[in-house]
Amino acid sequence: MKQLFRTRTFSHDDLRDSGLKRCLSAFDLSLLGIGAIIGTGIFVLTGIAAATQAGPAVILSFAVAGMACAFAALSYSELAGSLGGCGSAYGYSYSAFGELIAWIIGWNLLMEYGMSVAAVANGWSGYFINALQALGLELPAALTAAPSKGGLVNLPAMAIVIALTVLLAIGVRESVRINAAMVFVKLLTIIIFLVVSVGAVNPDNWTPFMPFGWFDRAADGHTSGVLAGAAMVFFAYIGFDAVTTAAEEARDPQRDLPVGILSSLAICTVFYMAVAAVLTGVVPYTDLNVSSPVAHALLEIGHRWASGLVAAGVIAGLITVMLVCFYGLTRIIFAMARDGLLPPFFGLIQDRTRTPVTTIVLTGIVIAFFAGFVPLGELAEMVNIGTLFAFTMVCIGVIVLRHTRPELVRPFKAPWHPLIPLAGALSCGALMSFLPAVTWWRFLSWLGIGVVVYFIYGYRKSKLAPGIA
Repeated sequence: MKQLFRTRTFSHDDLRDSGLKRCLSAFDLSLLGIGAIIGTGIFVLTGIAAATQAGPAVILSFAVAGMACAFAALSYSELAGSLGGCGSAYGYSYSAFGELIAWIIGWNLLMEYGMSVAAVANGWSGYFINALQALGLELPAALTAAPSKGGLVNLPAMAIVIALTVLLAIGVRESVRINAAMVFVKLLTIIIFLVVSVGAVNPDNWTPFMPFGWFDRAADGHTSGVLAGAAMVFFAYIGFDAVTTAAEEARDPQRDLPVGILSSLAICTVFYMAVAAVLTGVVPYTDLNVSSPVAHALLEIGHRWASGLVAAGVIAGLITVMLVCFYGLTRIIFAMARDGLLPPFFGLIQDRTRTPVTTIVLTGIVIAFFAGFVPLGELAEMVNIGTLFAFTMVCIGVIVLRHTRPELVRPFKAPWHPLIPLAGALSCGALMSFLPAVTWWRFLSWLGIGVVVYFIYGYRKSKLAPGIA
């Protein structure tokens, strides 16, 4: 039994020469976080959550989700600064809880990041197809939808995943440059929306402010209310977790990671709440359950040019979300393979680019398949529950490591210990309870498969297993 909870002690000295190229600054990491956070959440989920979950009080939903994320971000910052290593919550859990729990969290992160990329690729495909139609071009219907939706394949979704695979294989520095340019486009797009729309805000649209109350669960398991809305829009915040996967490519991870995590979260929370307030003030919340609520609102107030600009911003924005989540996925797989829990070829580094090209290509093929042939509209809750679970474990990990490894050098400490990490664990755990029951069944089934895989392969092949050098 003790072997199931064997721990691996990470330190920055141990991981200084991982083979990955250290080239990312605190500014790069901040943009990486913003690139992942600002996307589907602000351009799509804001309207859906307002129309079906919280009404104008979606502003409070973002505040609640942002507060839970802030607690978790402070915990992440402490562990990122003191432990380092790529692998995010997986690596931290290896030190705090031992191998079995670390594997479960790592397996969970594979689902979270992989399904995020495939699902966002489907959303991106819809916007891209609409843009082509606006230009007078049109793809055959059979090439724009999965078989279960009447088509043969969602070709644009597959194509964007393959393009991102090539970009990530070329090198992280080049990927970061593309991300930075698209982050600038996204932020400019949001600012234009706020400036153009604020004059059209009608305070009457904010009444009733909380039509669904704080929380309610229907007989069919459907949830509604501010807290249910917070659980839904939590998908919008998962990007800051991807910052921690870049630890071994940061120039000064002990300083730069906390800066990247906290700054990206703070900036995005402000933007989310501002957009939610203006959006529900311009258009009645009942009219916002559309594919692009921000562009829809601008059309409603007669700004067609701004609506087109926002649609272009959505296309750019979703690319950066996919890019950063794809990047995070490959680095987590790399870390798990290096520890022996996945086959060693996943940990190979290409000499010229100093990136895990094999892992990038293989995962790109799998994600492209799901993006092209499987409609993933219902998987946002799966991503949410996986993220909340990881955040909860990271917060608990801070408390555990303060007790088991008090000697650890901590360049950044979560304040008011243990109140902050405890608040993070409780708030993230509470948000998990507001998700539908079917999401819990899917989540537990995935974890069950992961446990089987661990005992078949990881338990025997782990670098910490007896007899393994």
